[in-house]
Amino acid sequence: MSEMPEFDLKRLAIPAYAPSLLFGVAEGAMLPVVPLSARELGGSVATAALMVTLLNIGSLLFNVPSSMITAKYGERHAIIGASIVGVLAAALCMTANTVWLFGAGAFLMGVSGSVFMLARQSYLTEAVPARYRARALSTLGGVMRVGMFLGPFVGAAAMGLWRLHGAYAVCVVALAVAGLAGATLQDLPAAAGAEGTTAASATVRGVARDYKHIFLTVGMGILLVAMIRATRQAVIPLWAEHLGLSPQTISVIAGIAGGVDMLVFYPAGKVMDLFGRRWVTVPSMLVMGLSMMAIPLTHGAVLLCVVACVLGFGNGIGSGMVMTLGADFSPSVGRAQFLGIWRELSDAGATVGPAVLSVVTAAAALAAGIVVSGAFGLLAAAVMWWSVPTKGAGPQTRQDSKLCSAEGNSPDATSRA
Repeated sequence: MSEMPEFDLKRLAIPAYAPSLLFGVAEGAMLPVVPLSARELGGSVATAALMVTLLNIGSLLFNVPSSMITAKYGERHAIIGASIVGVLAAALCMTANTVWLFGAGAFLMGVSGSVFMLARQSYLTEAVPARYRARALSTLGGVMRVGMFLGPFVGAAAMGLWRLHGAYAVCVVALAVAGLAGATLQDLPAAAGAEGTTAASATVRGVARDYKHIFLTVGMGILLVAMIRATRQAVIPLWAEHLGLSPQTISVIAGIAGGVDMLVFYPAGKVMDLFGRRWVTVPSMLVMGLSMMAIPLTHGAVLLCVVACVLGFGNGIGSGMVMTLGADFSPSVGRAQFLGIWRELSDAGATVGPAVLSVVTAAAALAAGIVVSGAFGLLAAAVMWWSVPTKGAGPQTRQDSKLCSAEGNSPDATSRA
């Protein structure tokens, strides 16, 4: 029996990955100026922090509705619609004359991100053969990180011409182009169950009931992963400030660590595909947990930068693992609804993690809060080791590409595309 030809991910560069890159650029340009805009509109420091939180709240509240939208209208229309909402949200933030109108724009941007991210994950889960799934989704996560890395620089250049409005202008343009690129997605055939049921007939409640064991095992691991990932964003600048480092030094450390994070996403995906998910999920969490707990041991910029780079490496090798595991365990019928619940767990962890850091820091000390946050990673590693199957033991291991079926092509045709 001849070996099956490789699926070429390059064919998805424009329709699937370009919108993700552009969405990352849009968010990267907008996020640093959200609190500044709130302050310029007369908001207090607490109000400015609330505006940033509204982005997460919009995503958290809309994950389940996003799944229903994607299931009903399809991934391509969901991505186009999310881009339109994102353009309107960025334009609202740019033109708002009150802080609460600005907050509405921030909330809508979170809604847009929720629909966009669920639709792209759902599409790649269906379009890519299971044996290349981790590489496809790790690349998706990596491309988004590249966009987030570039966004602040593009926004800074635009702000040199148009102050804070320039960042939102970059956001508007990037999301508009992302919608155009997303419109080139090839529609996929609808999934059908054994009795002819379709994805649109599945319900969120039914999926939650049928797959509750997965949500209560692997899903809890995903919640812990999101907790440490979200917390790491706050820990490095907080500890750097505790050490008395300048804002410029803190930015350099964050930039170097972010660069390390971006460099390792594709190899990690290949390891997951060839050797199994455990070979990345468990080491990623162990490295993140231990390096996070080592941060209070640093006493200078150089050592903190080294530990931050190790932390970035741990996060980078886990690029796409949350999406990959969600894709692995999601059913063919009710996939969008399953992924909506999956994202709800991830967003809940991203909300709870920084809150725990804040509570422990207030009750004890920053070092104690960082150590507790690092423990999330070790606990996540234990849950992943126990609940994530070894290679070949998980569901969906023999899925072929629906992109081939939609075009009437064989795998050979796909490999040549």
